[in-house]
Amino acid sequence: MSFRITSTQALEILDSRSRPTLDVTVTFADGTVSSAGVPSGASTGSGEAVERRDCDKARFAGAGVLGAVGSVNGEINQTLAGRDFGSLAELDAALIELDGTPNKGRLGANAIVGVSMAAARAIAASTGVEMYVSLAPTGVAARLPVPHFNVLNGGAHAQNPLEFQEFMIAPIGAPSFAEAYRAGSEIYAALRARLHELGHTTGLGDEGGFAPDIATPEEALDLLVAAIAAAGYEPGRSGVAIALDPAASGFRNADGTYTIAGSSLTTDQLIDRYEGLIERYPIWSIEDGLGEDDWDGWQRMTARLGSRLQIVGDDIFVTNPAIITKAIADGVGNASLIKLNQIGTVTETLEAIQLSHDHGYATMISHRSGETPDAFIADLAVAAASGQIKTGAPARGERTAKYNRLTAIAAQSLAPYGLARHA
Repeated sequence: MSFRITSTQALEILDSRSRPTLDVTVTFADGTVSSAGVPSGASTGSGEAVERRDCDKARFAGAGVLGAVGSVNGEINQTLAGRDFGSLAELDAALIELDGTPNKGRLGANAIVGVSMAAARAIAASTGVEMYVSLAPTGVAARLPVPHFNVLNGGAHAQNPLEFQEFMIAPIGAPSFAEAYRAGSEIYAALRARLHELGHTTGLGDEGGFAPDIATPEEALDLLVAAIAAAGYEPGRSGVAIALDPAASGFRNADGTYTIAGSSLTTDQLIDRYEGLIERYPIWSIEDGLGEDDWDGWQRMTARLGSRLQIVGDDIFVTNPAIITKAIADGVGNASLIKLNQIGTVTETLEAIQLSHDHGYATMISHRSGETPDAFIADLAVAAASGQIKTGAPARGERTAKYNRLTAIAAQSLAPYGLARHA
């Protein structure tokens, strides 16, 4: 499908953490108008595409995005307006060329990804099909993903002493997306009740999960197992399993050790700790279990634990096909976390997903801690047949918008639900 862009426009809006981000609108010559809200992360990898921030301390403590807005309204609009494109990939290539930097830092990855997302949505609207159909790569059959609900927050997402950043429940044994969503909501309610009984706060972290004043992963895991059972579900892979995102770069020390609840651990001692946890608890996935600079440690962790559970690279992979290629060659991880704004265009995101799947790596589509009500990633997860998505707790509008969109897709689609299997 070819299309002509007549304008690109952006506004500075607030994300779910009350920090500035962009809302980008793309208009086609046929009258189609589509918009996209740009997400932003708190826990970020050093290799991510670079957001453009104003660094004007007089506005939003330097976090304003008027420069990125200017990129969309100025240089990007001037370059794209009136041009015909044969595909989204062609448009994305033009954006990358226009920026001219390896990390999209000149125009701003937040500006570029907003235009890419809005254009992808406009292409679907212009052709009269759902976006999960329009985005699907040739030969890929749609699949509804297993939701991974982040119900306990720590690390950079909460003001508590818990180093591990995310504790997720994953209804991998549910028969349908609707039943998985119900399980997430009911367990979330049971967890709230349990925390209240124990005298813990039920305040929320950045991603809608509870942020009680606990310090060890074992305390958090005990709470999750109890909540799963209290809600009437079976803890385990035939029912509701647990996924962790320790985000270990956040508690890695300058000397290469890791600090958890006051204890200093070497890489191999931390891997031992994970092995003990997966023997005691129904954990099926660990994301960023080691720091992004601990490549050799990742190899050892994958060799020891990779046959027993999913080992997901986020900060270490940053949705970058070149890094994922090296990881595959070196035996680092067995799954890729996928975030649109880490790499900066929809096309490169789809390339990272396809590369992972072609080499037997699973993928999990992910939100960011700073979100908008935009549900783009719900369609992306279905289109790419990822089989997994995480977008926070089953609470707060910017999180439930994605889950509710998946509910709508499930109601209109015959796509299967569940974990995807890749060669």
